[in-house]
Amino acid sequence: MEKIEIPLAQMTLAQKLDLMEMLWADLSKQSLDSPDWHESLLAEREAALLDGLCTFSDWEEAKQRIRQNVSCK
Repeated sequence: MEKIEIPLAQMTLAQKLDLMEMLWADLSKQSLDSPDWHESLLAEREAALLDGLCTFSDWEEAKQRIRQNVSCK
């Protein structure tokens, strides 16, 4: 298959977002199977959650924590 060159540096943000949406719409029509390791990883994480070894955060709280940890100094 021939590689397609797309002039991303010359595209506007709106054009890039349109392209991304078109690609996602096309990809989402296909059946994509997750790799086998996804199932085992999810099972491990669910077990850790049920055993009280980890917790999860509300998305807004997580974003705030990320911003605090990644802020430029």
